[in-house]
Amino acid sequence: MEASVFAVETILNYNFKNKRLLEEALTHSSYTDSASYQRLEFLGDAALGLALSNYVYLAYPKLDPGQLSLLRAANISTEKLARVAIKHGLYRFVRHNAIVLNDKVKEFSDAVSREDDDDDGLVYGGSIKAPKILADIVESVAAAVYVDVDFRSSKTLGVTFEDLQQQPQPVTTLFEMCQKQGKIVDIKHWKNESRNIASVHIDGQFIASSSSEQKEIAKLNAAKGALLKLSNSFPTNLNNVSLDIFDGSSFEIEGAKQKLHELCIRKKWPKPNYNIENEMGPPHEKKFVCAVQISTADGILYVSGDERMRVKDGENSAASSMIRALQDTDYL
Repeated sequence: MEASVFAVETILNYNFKNKRLLEEALTHSSYTDSASYQRLEFLGDAALGLALSNYVYLAYPKLDPGQLSLLRAANISTEKLARVAIKHGLYRFVRHNAIVLNDKVKEFSDAVSREDDDDDGLVYGGSIKAPKILADIVESVAAAVYVDVDFRSSKTLGVTFEDLQQQPQPVTTLFEMCQKQGKIVDIKHWKNESRNIASVHIDGQFIASSSSEQKEIAKLNAAKGALLKLSNSFPTNLNNVSLDIFDGSSFEIEGAKQKLHELCIRKKWPKPNYNIENEMGPPHEKKFVCAVQISTADGILYVSGDERMRVKDGENSAASSMIRALQDTDYL
């Protein structure tokens, strides 16, 4: 443990006055010979929440409390914190007697390591859930620093908060891009049986949606889809582009369903599966959001389309989005 404490202090670039705090922060509850990190984790969750609250409050002066809460949650999610733990290899310094954790952490770590450095961090689409222990470690270590500096938040968090800001996050990127253009982002969420569905609206207009068994991943992928669609419609630097809401037809591919079907045949993939992801409006003015799913050699791809008055048109919109996504990810 002495070596582990020294290693983590080096990572943090911080020397603890009370090194027992860091020992406790690196001790899982399955290790019964010492106090676990559970109390520190509780405090760290609040400390990180306060730090992010301060940051988004100052960075986004025009956002309402609901939007600020969404940004805060997205940036201190289990997924995000787990990535900080993986980046610095913190798990190898944790004392525990729960061998089953090793496989879960390795599976997640391997998935992250396969991602390209320039990717936004969701290549696997959330199919591998981030182990909670990884996020717990980051929270407990942050809390250990917070206590060691006598609860002075201005000197706590160190590498943790810097990492959270440095790792691009689709929700944050979308909000920052739209704020620069004076546009309002609204991410709506609902459930359809066991699936969580999130949809992105900009200035009241539907842009993209996604679904997942995990609410957090649904939001992240919906934001990612919105960024993808905006970049496809405006193939320039997103930081400088004017976000005049575009006509959905500019994104539509004529006969997209047939073209996607033919593509799957050529690639020897199963035929596409379509479903209605959401329907809205009164009976005489129904609108539908359809999604399409295809199975590739690398896994299942799931993409949503735009709102349409007819299911047939909604499916074609989803097929258009899928073809664009396949083009951008070099499947074609």
